[in-house]
Order: sequence, then structure tokens, then C-alpha cells
Amino acid sequence: MATSEESGVARRRFDMADAAVVLLDARMAVAGWTGDAERLFGYRRAEVVGRLAAELLMPEDAARLPDLTRRCGRNGGWTGLLAVRHRDGHPVVTTVRVVPAVEAAEGPPRWVVLAADSTGAAGWDMSRTVLERMASHSPIGIAIVDADLRYVWSNAALEQFGGGPAHRRIGKRLADIQPGLDAQALEAVMRQVLETGEAVVGYEHVGTVRSAPHRDTAHAMSFTRLDDDHGNPIGVYYTVVDVTERYRARERLTLLDRAGKRLGRTLDVMRTAQELADVAVPGLADFVTVDLLETVLEGGEPVSGPLSGTDEVPLRRAGHQSVNEGVPEAVVEIGEVAAYVAGAPPIRALTGGTSWIEERLDPLAPEWATGIAGDRAATFLDLGLHTAMIVPVRARGTMLGITTFFRRHRQDPFDQDDLGLAEEFVGRAALCLDNARRYTRERDAALVLQRHLLPHRLPEQDAMEVAACYRPADELTGLGGDWFDVIPLSGARVALVVGDVVGHGIEAAAAMGRLRAAVQTLADLDLPPEEVLAHLDDLVDRAGYEDDSAASPRADGVRAKGASCLYAVYDPVGGRCSMAAAGHGLPAIVAPDGTVDFPELPPGPALGVSGPPFESVELALAEGSVLALCTDGLLAAEGPAPQRDAAADRERLRRVLERRAPSLDDRCQAVVEALVPARPPDDVVLLMARARRLDAERTVSWELSNDPAAVADVRKRTSRQLCEWGLDELTFTTELVVSELVTNAIRHASGPIRLRLIMSRALVCEVWDASPTAPHLRHPKTTDEGGRGLFLVSQFTQRWGTRYTQDGKIIWTEQSLTGPEI
Repeated sequence: MATSEESGVARRRFDMADAAVVLLDARMAVAGWTGDAERLFGYRRAEVVGRLAAELLMPEDAARLPDLTRRCGRNGGWTGLLAVRHRDGHPVVTTVRVVPAVEAAEGPPRWVVLAADSTGAAGWDMSRTVLERMASHSPIGIAIVDADLRYVWSNAALEQFGGGPAHRRIGKRLADIQPGLDAQALEAVMRQVLETGEAVVGYEHVGTVRSAPHRDTAHAMSFTRLDDDHGNPIGVYYTVVDVTERYRARERLTLLDRAGKRLGRTLDVMRTAQELADVAVPGLADFVTVDLLETVLEGGEPVSGPLSGTDEVPLRRAGHQSVNEGVPEAVVEIGEVAAYVAGAPPIRALTGGTSWIEERLDPLAPEWATGIAGDRAATFLDLGLHTAMIVPVRARGTMLGITTFFRRHRQDPFDQDDLGLAEEFVGRAALCLDNARRYTRERDAALVLQRHLLPHRLPEQDAMEVAACYRPADELTGLGGDWFDVIPLSGARVALVVGDVVGHGIEAAAAMGRLRAAVQTLADLDLPPEEVLAHLDDLVDRAGYEDDSAASPRADGVRAKGASCLYAVYDPVGGRCSMAAAGHGLPAIVAPDGTVDFPELPPGPALGVSGPPFESVELALAEGSVLALCTDGLLAAEGPAPQRDAAADRERLRRVLERRAPSLDDRCQAVVEALVPARPPDDVVLLMARARRLDAERTVSWELSNDPAAVADVRKRTSRQLCEWGLDELTFTTELVVSELVTNAIRHASGPIRLRLIMSRALVCEVWDASPTAPHLRHPKTTDEGGRGLFLVSQFTQRWGTRYTQDGKIIWTEQSLTGPEI
């Protein structure tokens, strides 16, 4: 009777293909030994043939061998476990099946022994059962196709991916059961696996299947070749796993990453809106529109929070994009205004401040916009749009507009995951749009400030032909601390100013504006250059205390203290130019023959910095000479001023100034382009002025005695001179002005008196005397007997004033050449 162990072994499946075969004779000695037996037990044929089987068994089983021999004779065979001594001495527990050998003739019985490693046999017996159940009931789709790629087996889980039950697949190819699938690509992978034998793991297929015909699904597939016992390919085994959720999550992250890289690359509202539309197509939608409030596009301040209810809300199309070329779905063009009707989803999104989603649009409903030009009005059916989302564009609590998403070719409707994704990157875009809106507003304010801080049109005057070029280092605002000015002065003279405040941006521009206003005020006082700089230095010194008491971190380094300035005054009558510098670089003078010279100026300290008093120098300028005044930013491409060689700077500037140009404007631009890079490291100002001379025929001067009788004579001379100049209409007022000024000089001054008339853009009348006392304008009462002289002068002239000289003063007036304005 068989033992329980033998019964258990007998119930196991015994794979003949894997068994080692040994032939035993009637004495239970080895008569035949196969290669499988040699591999299993380690003995070569010559070492075991003829030896008793008991010698190859472990002692315990060797003692059982006589009993086992009797059982074989009685039962016609035996199945069980034996421990065989391996050639190297370790036991090999073996599942053994003994059967009688089929003999052709009568003789002693011989036995065929089939032996297999019991561990492997038991494991295989278990694994086959487990594998059969796992393959049949696995949630992973599994299938086997033959060498012709026709199905021979599939499990039930494969049905969830479409194609019907398993029995309908047998004998068919993938294209037969999934016509919408990209079968060619998948079968190409299978053929590759059949040909090469190399498994393909993790192949991702994205598309529609019968089980989900209206939206893309993603499946991870692995393919492995199946071979027969001789290594010949007989088919392909593949698995399918639904990874749609993982695929969609990855696509969302990819879309957000792309949005982060593409949105906000500029500070232009319209371009940022177009970038928002571009990012969403085709990753999320087939057609996207971005409509913004008018105030956003104008750089204004929109209303905080959701908008209040209204009949119509005008929005301007700022961007749109479509999967179709030319954006045929757009009924409103970029830049056009579309008013949305009350109660329409866009209005609800704007007024409520919440997103809106519609999985299936009414195909016969009209587009929500009203007032559409031409014949572009259409229904959703006409446009082919079937699902929509609207997301408010809102940043920092401020409503900016709406973004609308549509699908046309993709049949799957929008869902909540799509809405969450849309809200995510619309939120990012909203911040970029708000930054662009704020930048537009601030830049507009900066440009207005810049236009008021710098002369946008140089004043007309006869003393010099002037050209200027300004390049700020701050490209975003266009503001800087460098400035220039051309100020007409009395006596047909002109003042040229170039200055530099340390730092860049709006703070430096504000400090510069204060200095420029101060210079203009001081210039109107007709002070000499050194006195203008001295007063400016006092102003900067006082302002420094204010800056120290109210300094902000942003203003650090851009205060007026330490600023530089060069102030020059040119007189076209004598051709003399006097100038003084406060910590500023030297000017250059280009002679009429093209040679360049750099006049030496007394080195004055920077403004607000203690130092020696300012000094001026007076130069003679030949007619046609060009005076070039610049800030140190003109040569900053070679490094900061302290690190540059002054002689090398002069030589670079000399070479550029020697170049000819058709006009002074062209020459000025050419110098800047030659020395300044596209993005200058410092603000740059270059002011060039070509000297003119007033002809002798346009000026006249007389020495007068301090005798009251001289007044009548000078009136006659003035009348004749005006007649020669063709200014007869000014004779009466000029005689009155001359009479009053000369009379005052005779009465209140001592010594000689001079009268000079200059015909320039205005008629200038100057009376010089040696007295330092300046007259004061009075407003006499009707009963007063005197005090009306200067009052009448002020009424009959455009302007008048006092200018002090080293040996006295000059009272001057200007009259328009077109006649008095009474």
C-alpha cells in the first residue's frame, strides 16, 4: 500500500520533457545513463554504468532499495522521492518514477527511471496552477497571438479595453476587433519582438478604443516573444494596463510647465493674452479666446472684485487661438470690442467671479457676443463647438477679463479635472497680465515724467545750432539721472547745461528733475557760470539733509549729492564762451577745420561735496566751431570712470568727433552709436552745439554821457537804427523804453552809460551803467508823481531784467519783432 508521501508525489504533474532518464537492469545496476542524468547528478556515464543504484543513493534511501525493488516487481513500478548523492557529495532530493522497460524478448526485467529535481517539480506544479488562475482572473489584460499575429488566447480582463469577449477574438487580428485603434503601430511592435526576440516593456499607446470612443485613453503595454522547445518563435505574449489617469496627470503637469515657461515672457498685455491662448491649444482645448476689460488694456485700474450686474459688458478681444489655421471659429477679431448680453455665461463669470462649465452646448444657441460686425454671427452648430468652459481672469482680487475654452474636434466633453487645470494656468496668466498692466501704467507715468524732466523740443535761438542725444540705462522706464538743457538768456546769449545724478531709474530722475529746475531758475537770474554752480551746490547740500531724514532703501545711492554738472554760456555777439564744471568731465571743441581740442577747466568739486570754490574760464569760439558736452556714460563701455585712462578716453572721443556727417543731428547720433553699446551700462547724454555769430549789421552800441540832454539824441539814433532794420512798427515802444532806461541811469548812476541794440529773434535793448544798484518795479498809485518808468517798460516789452557784470550792471528788455502786444 502506498505511503501518504508517495500518494502526494503521485498526484503531482510529472513533466516528461524535464526528467532525467536512467536505465536499471534486473540487479538494480545502472545500465543506461543520459545527458540529463549527468546534468542532474554530476556523474559521467563511464563513472556510473555497472554500479548498483544503491551506491548512488544516500544511506537512508539505499537501505530502502530492496523493499522498493519488490514493490516495483509487485506493482509494475513505483513513484516517490529519493535522495541521490551528487558527484560532489551533496544530496539531490529527486522525484522518481520507475516503470518497466519495454523489452522485445523474454528476459530479466529492466527498469526505466525518470528523475526530476523535486524542488523544481513541486514549484512548477504549484506555479502552473497559480499562473493559470492569475492569467485568467488578473485585472491586467493578457493575450497571446501566434506568429501571424492572430489571437489564440486572452483573458477576461482584456474585454474592458474593447474588442469583445475572448472567444470572439480567437483567430482574428487586432485590426479586425479594434478598427479605431492604431493597429498598424501595435502590430509593428509585435513583429519587431517576433524578429528580434527582445521584449518591449512599457510601450505607451494613446488613442480611442471601443470601450471609450469619445476620449483618448492611455495604455501601457509589454510584449514578450514565445518560443517552442527548439527556440523557434511561435507567438507573442502581451499585457495591457490602463494608465489613463497617470497619462492625464502627466499631461496636466506638462501643460502647466509649458505655461510657466511661455507665460509672462514680456510685459505687454496683448502679447501675454495671446500666450495664454497659445498655451491652451491643443493641449486642453481646440479653440480659446481671451477677452479683457478696456481699462486693463489701457493700463488703468480695474474695479476690485467681481463686476456689478449690468446689461452689457464691453470686452476687447486680446488673444485667441485654434487648432484650425486662421482661427475660423472667431466671430470677434483681435482688438475688436465684443459686448456680451446680460445673463450670458461670460457675464455670469464676470459678475460672479466663478468659473462656468457646460459639458454639452446647445448647438442651436447663438454666440454670446452682440454687435458683431458683418456676417460673422453664428450658432455653436455653425462653429462646430460642443463643450465649453469660462474662467475669470482675476489677479490680486482684481477682475481683468475672461478666458473661454471650447472643443470642436475632440469629442470628449470638459470635466472637472479640465476645469481645475484651466483655472490653474489662467491664474498664472492673470498674474502676468496684471504685472503687464501695472508695468504699462507705471511706464506711461514714467514717460510722462520723462517728457517733463527733459526738453522734448530744444528752444529756438540764434546763438547756436544744437543737437542732443539721450540714452537711459534703465530700458524698462526710460528714466535716468543724466540731463541736458538749452536755455536762452538775455542779450541773445544761450546757456548749455549737462549734468549727471548718480544712479538710474525713477529715483535718479526725480533728483535730476530738482536739479534741472534749479538750474533753469538760476539761469534766469543771469548769473555767471561759477555762481550758478555755487548756488546749485548750496541747494544740493540742503537737500542732502532732507534725504538723510526721509531716506528709503530704494533711494540709496541716487540722491543729488555727488552729482556733476557743466554749465556754459555763449555770447554770439562777441563769440565768447564762459564755462564752469562741478565734478564733470571736460568738453570737447571741434574747430571748423575738423580738429578736436579739449580745453582745460578748473576742476570743481561735485555738487554737495565740500571743496574749493568753483571757477570759470572764458574761451573764444570761432564761428562754425562745435562744442560737445557729454556725461561719463558716453565712454562707460570701457568700464567705470575711475578704472579708465583719461588720455585714452579723450583719444577715443577725438577719433569719433573728427568724423564728418551731413548734419549736426546725424553727427550727434553717429558719435553715440559708435561709443555706446545697445544696452548701455550707464545713462548717456551728448549735447553738441555749433557756434554762430551775429553780424555787425545786427548790433549797434553807443557811449552816452550822463547829461539829461543826451536822452533826446539817443531817441533819434534809436529811431534811425530801427528804420534801417525795417522795424518801424517798434519805433514808438523802443523810444519809450530807451528814454526810460537811459533817464534812470543818468539819475541814479554815475560815470559813463552804454546803450546796445541787438536784432535777433527779438529786439534786445541793453543799458549799462557802473552802479551796482538794481531798479525795482513799482505799481504807482494814480496820485503818485513818479515810479512809472519801469512799470511802462514792463508793459511794453515781452520781458526785462537785470544782469550784473564785473564793473556794473545791465538793464535789458526784449520785444517781439512782430510789434507790441498792448
